[in-house]
Amino acid sequence: MTAPVLEMRSIVKTFPGVRALSDVSLTVAPGEVHAICGENGAGKSTLMKVLSGVHPYGSYEGEILFEGSPCAFRDIRASEAQGIVIIHQELALIPYLSIAENIFLGNEHATRGFINWNDTLRHAASLLKRVGLDEHPQTRVADIGVGKQQLVEIAKALAKRVKLLILDEPTAALNDGDSAQLLRLIGELKEQGITSIIISHKLNEIAEVADSVTILRDGRTIETLDVKAGSTTEDRIIRGMVGRDLDHRFPERTPYEGDPGAHPALEVRDWTVHHPIDQQRKVVDGVSVQVRRGEIVGIAGLMGAGRTELAMSVFGRSYGRNISGTVLKDGREIGTRTVPEAVAHGIAYVTEDRKQYGLNLIDTIGRNITLSALSKVARRGVVDEHEETRVAESYRGSMNIKAPTVFEQVGRLSGGNQQKVVLSKWIFAGPDVLILDEPTRGIDVGAKYEIYTVIDRLAAEGKAVIFISSELPELLGMCDRVYTMAAGRLTGEIPRAEATQEVLMRHMTKNTR
Repeated sequence: MTAPVLEMRSIVKTFPGVRALSDVSLTVAPGEVHAICGENGAGKSTLMKVLSGVHPYGSYEGEILFEGSPCAFRDIRASEAQGIVIIHQELALIPYLSIAENIFLGNEHATRGFINWNDTLRHAASLLKRVGLDEHPQTRVADIGVGKQQLVEIAKALAKRVKLLILDEPTAALNDGDSAQLLRLIGELKEQGITSIIISHKLNEIAEVADSVTILRDGRTIETLDVKAGSTTEDRIIRGMVGRDLDHRFPERTPYEGDPGAHPALEVRDWTVHHPIDQQRKVVDGVSVQVRRGEIVGIAGLMGAGRTELAMSVFGRSYGRNISGTVLKDGREIGTRTVPEAVAHGIAYVTEDRKQYGLNLIDTIGRNITLSALSKVARRGVVDEHEETRVAESYRGSMNIKAPTVFEQVGRLSGGNQQKVVLSKWIFAGPDVLILDEPTRGIDVGAKYEIYTVIDRLAAEGKAVIFISSELPELLGMCDRVYTMAAGRLTGEIPRAEATQEVLMRHMTKNTR
């Protein structure tokens, strides 16, 4: 039997008030693709940070052996020197440097302090070809898409002579085409003898690319399954992740039966938005949508279809230039020229990028929850901290936010719990209309179900919900109607009874020119 390339034995990692890992063990065979699955907060990313030296030796208990030798990594440079490279979910690229500069940052081709640019560009071009990226090495990272940036990160890892590549949610922000290309590359790296560990919530991708999968739950190792044996199904993995069978991926929902004669809670008419830099280009072109109270309306589209641009421009004109069109609330025209104006009219927007736009990561859960409606917890312009804590605690309970107290820093929470804080923030503001942009991105199936339940409850209370998602099963499972977009234009409006993945995809790929 071949000796494992990696063994992690009885790893224990504790943060103040929280035991993140408790006696976790992991064995990875050489040349395999090993997946790690678990709910948000199960300890997946923490385990990889222990392995890569982000959490240094001495800050955890247990033993790590790589290629049969004990490891005591004091920092990430020490693990990279041994050939262990981690690519985090939030890419560590500098947007205003070139691809070549990013690939060799900290690992420069230099002699006596002077960079050899000819060698740098030649080697970068070779690495880009190896990962299948057809870009000039001097192209700025800011000028390429997220999918290509992920490939640059892998090229950067290859420049460090990687032996074990760790990918944390590598396809979370990618469209289907970019995801497929990345998964093919992982397979090609395997053929070249590179071992990979992949953390992913997309169970279909795990079934496609992984040789084995280790399941973590509540900071413990539950089991390791042999995916290639053929008996490992998505339902089997889910049962290990959540500790029970998940018979229904979506809550039972009573279809919308509102008053068809009533005015829509929100109606957007002939909405057009131009690109903020290339102002000749329309990113949203004459779109009209509406949503009624108690209704969940989906918006589907491929990357670049204009879904987020539509949502952000309606919400206080947060995106775009030369915006035209009309917004009506309950049949009356309203102004939404600024975010405070949109909020005052009862519109809330849950962004797809919770870390950058949705949360203050260095502040507490309590402060983040009340941030959108501080006047509700203030007296004469001064925040009542006792009332703020009481409100936050009520949401911590009702939303099942897993944290010891509401004084916990939001940046320490898992992705699913961060998303619950974002939802709590906007629910506390008391909106009539919620625009949810990829509300379950990067979240495990258990936390997704909890968020679906919250969304369903909000609709039952009479809120109007616009649900933007790249996951077609999610739209089909949650929405009463689905609008489709392509190249900035509306291409279809499909009722729940007629909606299938094939129908949605046909409308999403229509030629609008």
